[in-house]
Amino acid sequence: MRLSMQTKMTGLIFFIVAFSLFLASIVVINNFVQSKENDLEQRALITSRTVAEMPEIREKIEKDSKNINQIVEPIRIIHGAYYVVVMNMNHERLSHPLQSMIGKISKGDDEGQAFAEHTYTDKAKGEGGMVIRSFVPVVNDQHEQVGVVVSGYLLPKFTEVILSLKKEIFLISGLALFFGGWGAWALASRIKKEMFELEPHEIARLFVERTETFNAMHEGVIAIDKEQNITIFNHKAKIMMDVPDEVIGKKIYDVIPDTRLPEILQLNQPVYNRELQVRNLNILSNRVPIKVNNHTVGAVAIFQDRTEVKKLAEELTGVKSFVSALRVQNHEYMNKLHTIAGLIQLGNKDKALQYVFQVSEQQEELTQFLHKHIKDESISGLLLSKVSRAKELGIELAIDRHSELHSFPPYLDHHDFVIIIGNLIENAFDSYQHMERRERKIYISMEQNDGILSILVEDNGCGMNEDQVERIFDEGFSTKAKENRGIGLHLVKQIVEKGNGQIEVESELDVGTTFIITFFL
Repeated sequence: MRLSMQTKMTGLIFFIVAFSLFLASIVVINNFVQSKENDLEQRALITSRTVAEMPEIREKIEKDSKNINQIVEPIRIIHGAYYVVVMNMNHERLSHPLQSMIGKISKGDDEGQAFAEHTYTDKAKGEGGMVIRSFVPVVNDQHEQVGVVVSGYLLPKFTEVILSLKKEIFLISGLALFFGGWGAWALASRIKKEMFELEPHEIARLFVERTETFNAMHEGVIAIDKEQNITIFNHKAKIMMDVPDEVIGKKIYDVIPDTRLPEILQLNQPVYNRELQVRNLNILSNRVPIKVNNHTVGAVAIFQDRTEVKKLAEELTGVKSFVSALRVQNHEYMNKLHTIAGLIQLGNKDKALQYVFQVSEQQEELTQFLHKHIKDESISGLLLSKVSRAKELGIELAIDRHSELHSFPPYLDHHDFVIIIGNLIENAFDSYQHMERRERKIYISMEQNDGILSILVEDNGCGMNEDQVERIFDEGFSTKAKENRGIGLHLVKQIVEKGNGQIEVESELDVGTTFIITFFL
């Protein structure tokens, strides 16, 4: 039968109280017996001295010892002694409570010092139990020892001591057990209430289930308490962070200093879908404070490797555009070949040659510019594909020839810039979908120096109102009524925040939109 925690704790504390009382009783009884012994020693000495200093006792020991017992016995009764024995120097008993013992020689081994004028007490076992004895020499007026007085007092037995203290013992024990039991029951109830009325085996089962649940999750999970000690570190997190050892109980800064999980304890607010650089990994993290009764007691981070998310984002904005660029360029080159073939068939060979030079010069100039000023091939390829795509859509996409891009801000790479530039240009393309405008222009500029990297994308499309501008970076919000929209600019906002940058939007309906992104290097 499995006992409840409350019953176990009550029984344990009740036992501890009872055992403590038992030990305390032993100490009290021992002190009582020791005090009794000291008291009886003093009484025995007083009785022996009283008898030894009586003048008639001295005379009768030296001259006539017949009536000594008649003098000593009343004194013994008055003093409550077990016995009072008077002996002469021949060790002959001259008085004794038992008449049969008078006149007999005492052969005690511990009497020798008394016959050498020593006064002392000792403890000996007699027929009635343990006896406290005192030995006092009898000295005459000439200062000569003529005998010895021995007084004995019985020590009370253990049962007698218990009986003499029974009221005190029962009262103290009863009160201690009652209040101890009541306190144990109240303490157990309080502890069980704080443990949500769960029994230890239930808590153990929940702990095992929780641990296995966290380990079964595909995402990494790390939790800390308010002292920044690690309380949860699941199996997936260990694999992602390459942490083989047991880290529960250690400080989060000692294990992974760049999780930014402790800042949640200060913010006291959750942070969702935030990209972080942790141990050179690009992860997508949700960090949430742990609250109990409205008090923050810790924080938990749920995160995943952003490789899969990045692949999806690149497919939506950059990678797919490279593939479509081949189709666009193929279509563009076919049109150019048809133009050249038509001019040749018409006999306009000079115009055909001039057209070839013109097209090749434009393409060569753009390619050389990108190669010289944009040091990342992924960004150059993206811009080339967007230029071709713009021509196909009847849009003029101009790249500022003073643009420069040599390196990326901290925590960002070419994947992030593909997402930023690709999304901004695609949004500019979309701004012309539902409007008629003869001149469609998109202007792109990138400037970089020792301290600042800025990106500008400007169009003269449909523009946005103030409400749309305020919500444009919200996940799921879009000005286009299509599915799977409202993701691109949300990703752009996250990347800019990850790189500690700023993003500004200026837009006016039927005039156009300008995006300016600034990173401080």
